[in-house]
Amino acid sequence: MNEVDISRNITEYRKRKELTIKELATLTGVTPSLLSQIEKGKANPSINTLKQISSALDIPLFNFFINDNSTENLVVRKDSRKKIMFAENDSFAYELLTPNSQGTIEFMIMKIPPGESSSKELFSHKGEEVAYVMKGCVSFHLMSTVIELNCGDSVKIPPHSNHKWENNTDEDCEVIFAVTPPSF
Repeated sequence: MNEVDISRNITEYRKRKELTIKELATLTGVTPSLLSQIEKGKANPSINTLKQISSALDIPLFNFFINDNSTENLVVRKDSRKKIMFAENDSFAYELLTPNSQGTIEFMIMKIPPGESSSKELFSHKGEEVAYVMKGCVSFHLMSTVIELNCGDSVKIPPHSNHKWENNTDEDCEVIFAVTPPSF
């Protein structure tokens, strides 16, 4: 297993956002000299510092711990997708269609069994989302409105909009969606 280079990952994400070390320092409250030492691998950041940097760069914290250098990591095979399941409902699942959440967009498929929903309550996230119903029908709760979506329908979900998905039918439902920036 390859060793993860947190300093390289921080530098890469900072450059993607087209920020200088000084600009990132201003956003994080961390001194430019400490950031420079972190990026050169001469200082180890605390978890709190990593949280500040990830927040300023608008990326999930765990992205600093991912090491994907191979082009082989660009392909996601159907039988090896990363799955996200929840303890309160193990029949509902998200599958990551992008290799990871390192880029600026995340692509996923959501499988909703009959009579299940994505969550008990409406939830929101900072990212913009576009979803497409690949299979079945789904009740989409957006703010105080319920929209019935059928196979082939799509919907754009603005950032910070409370929403949830509910399958009130007797058939499985599959929704494919993209989120930017990644939020899972």
